Amino acid sequence: MLDPFLTPPPFLSALAVPIASFFNLTTLPLHIHEIVLAFTFYHLVNSLGSPYVSRLLFPNIYPSLNARTKTNWDVHVVSLVQSCLINVLALWVMWKDEERGNMDWEQRVWGYTGGGGMIQGLAAGYFLWDLCVSVTNIQIFGWGLLAHAIAALIVFSIGFRPFVNFYGPTFILYELSSPFLNFHWFFDKVNMTGSRPQLYNGLLLLFTFFSCRLVWGTYQSVRVYQDVWAAIQTPGTMTFYANHTMAATEQSMNADTEIMRFAGNRTVPIWLACTYLGSNIVLNTLNFYWFGKMIETVKKRFQPQKEKRGATAMGGKVNSEERMKVEMDGHGHQSVMAEKTQIRRRKIEQEDEGPMIG
Repeated sequence: MLDPFLTPPPFLSALAVPIASFFNLTTLPLHIHEIVLAFTFYHLVNSLGSPYVSRLLFPNIYPSLNARTKTNWDVHVVSLVQSCLINVLALWVMWKDEERGNMDWEQRVWGYTGGGGMIQGLAAGYFLWDLCVSVTNIQIFGWGLLAHAIAALIVFSIGFRPFVNFYGPTFILYELSSPFLNFHWFFDKVNMTGSRPQLYNGLLLLFTFFSCRLVWGTYQSVRVYQDVWAAIQTPGTMTFYANHTMAATEQSMNADTEIMRFAGNRTVPIWLACTYLGSNIVLNTLNFYWFGKMIETVKKRFQPQKEKRGATAMGGKVNSEERMKVEMDGHGHQSVMAEKTQIRRRKIEQEDEGPMIG
């Protein structure tokens, strides 16, 4: 499948050649425009789109948020937009890319298709933006999200060598759980903590996260380990150095011949295998850790509150303290529950100010 996106402007490809040559990212010039476009688009959504739309949809909530929560809100909007777009595109590429569907293990390791390159370019642009946001707001998002951004950017950038380009659309499907994660966070901010919509969304979040990241992700990780292991076992494949190739500046014209066009001498430097597989392990470890935290977070929203009951004194008389309780139970039940809900909501906002995943 050829890259269905626009061809990169020649001047932009030329600017990417030195970077591609230095890091041996052969196909980077062919997709540099997609990286730049994705980075710019998500920056504009974060800085202009989210504040404008959020004020229109939530005029009584968004303007009253503090600066820290507004930053978090805008990042969640970007994550929601990105996950919806990239999921649709990745599933479309996996469905329509016939050359990708017929690859053997060698082609999965060293092969390339323009469709897979497009997904890697758009994903790399987002994770580059995510890395910048994580670095500049480390006090909000923490070191876990910074590690996630670095590992994800490495994984999708290495695909431009090309190396396991096949698995780009595969692993980006981790993002299938992200829309539900973002909605779960938004429910807290729009005063719907503990509501039925948040409960249903939370169940979908746990299901998609478990299915896409833990089951699908672990299975595909085993597959990529098997393919890389098969490559390593091939005599003359494993090396201690990188074999540099010329950066590509011309798009492929034939989908069949482009698959192994950039395969070169088909070597796997030790550092490359360790870097890719190590980054993949980091992402999977974070996914298992976050899933445990996610269960705790969802449960916390729906733990029943203990109801206090007023007690009367013997003989039908009540003292002043007990009378106050009886009056509140009889006439102020809704106000008491509202107060409890507000306290609980404030506590959740304090404990869950940052997102679990970028």
